Amino acid sequence: MYKPTIGLEIHVQLSTKSKIFCGCSTEFAQEPNTQVCPVCIGLPGVLPVLNEKVVEYGTKLAVALNMTINKYSNFYRKNYFYPDLPKGYQITQYSIPLGSEGFLEIHGNIGNQKVRILRGHIEEDSGKSMHSGDITESEFSFIDFNRSGIPLMEIVTYPDMETPDQAYEFLVLLRSIVRYLGVSSGDMEKGAMRCDVNVSVSKDNTMGTKVEIKNLNSFKSVKKALEYEIARQIEVLEKGERIVQETRHFDEHDGTTKPMRTKEELNDYRYFPEPDIPPLSISDEYVASIKREIPELPHKKEERLISEFGISKDYSRSISYSQKLAEYFEDVVSFAGHPKEVSNFLMVNVVAFMNDKGVEIDEVNFDKHKFKELLDLIDQKVISGNIAKEVIDESLVSGKSPKQIVEEKGLTQITDEDAIKNAVLEAINENPTPLNQYLGGKKQVYGFFVGVVMKKTKNKANPDLLNKILMEELNKLSS
Repeated sequence: MYKPTIGLEIHVQLSTKSKIFCGCSTEFAQEPNTQVCPVCIGLPGVLPVLNEKVVEYGTKLAVALNMTINKYSNFYRKNYFYPDLPKGYQITQYSIPLGSEGFLEIHGNIGNQKVRILRGHIEEDSGKSMHSGDITESEFSFIDFNRSGIPLMEIVTYPDMETPDQAYEFLVLLRSIVRYLGVSSGDMEKGAMRCDVNVSVSKDNTMGTKVEIKNLNSFKSVKKALEYEIARQIEVLEKGERIVQETRHFDEHDGTTKPMRTKEELNDYRYFPEPDIPPLSISDEYVASIKREIPELPHKKEERLISEFGISKDYSRSISYSQKLAEYFEDVVSFAGHPKEVSNFLMVNVVAFMNDKGVEIDEVNFDKHKFKELLDLIDQKVISGNIAKEVIDESLVSGKSPKQIVEEKGLTQITDEDAIKNAVLEAINENPTPLNQYLGGKKQVYGFFVGVVMKKTKNKANPDLLNKILMEELNKLSS
């Protein structure tokens, strides 16, 4: 039995307004090479100046990931030659990072798993190479230096994950955390969060030969790439061949990984201290002030919503991992009560509407007042839970209040016992075969009759009265 070992290297773009070592804008999707200056394109004689906001955001993220903040850290030059690296080196942290030795506990259907974090360091991004057509057949290549100098926080985990699902869960939680903190948008499609994975397989507790995978443009791509690469490495080992330590490229089109180059060693980069930036010194008071700014994070909120409101684990996780959705949920519950009902309507009806329309919760026209009105109609037995689903769906589209929809569509619940009894007797008389099955001991057929009566009453029958009357009539026939 082969055991996979997975580690992640994640680059989070810190959402400062200006770059890490100069005052150029970090605004996304601007005209190429319009957000550059002598510093970020590496002209001779310029001096970089560290952006204080980058340190603040980096420290905040390191604290949230349970890292130890190093009071003293420094910057290095990481030397390599590539067209989009204008200076011929990248300014980064190396021997002493901003934060080290943290962890994040992931939850989900796969169970709990503590993933240790080796380090978190701040650095500058490189430019972006663009090619005319397929890279292998391109006639022209262009370079946009707008990204050169964009501030990044690189987070390196220990190889503590063993399944693609665990890697996926880690990334989903990390993105939620950076959004809660306000330090990054976490949008992979905008390059605000990028991930490389390291994976190996072995038959014992020793580490196998590590392979790095790049070009992962979504969390789903990370999962698919790992699934393919684990299977590929197992197949190679089963043939008696050896795994080559290399960097591989994930092909989105066919879902496979392909060799790019043999993996560089650290000494290939010829790290040496950055002479133009003084060491970074952080006080205990500064770290304490940052800690006071950390909000309740999504995985902690998830646990609280379960214990405080008794909502399901799946609903709690989905609500908690979206800061806007969590704020909306708690605002509604504090005003209208009924947390379980609110979570159910929110996840089944409201979120489905949001996904269909491609909107966020703050763009949805169904506030806490409409939610309370809907819940009051249910409490007052005016409408049933099934009718409430129809009402909320209509309100989301039309913007009308629940009361208005109930009045206009005549959706008031039927509480007349004689009317419900007539529908029950019709259901029994029109379905002799299910009736004989029920009388013969097949009690699950009871639900069939409930459905027939609801259909006859257009879902308006009061559920409590329906069940009372149906049971009475069936018991008469059984005796």
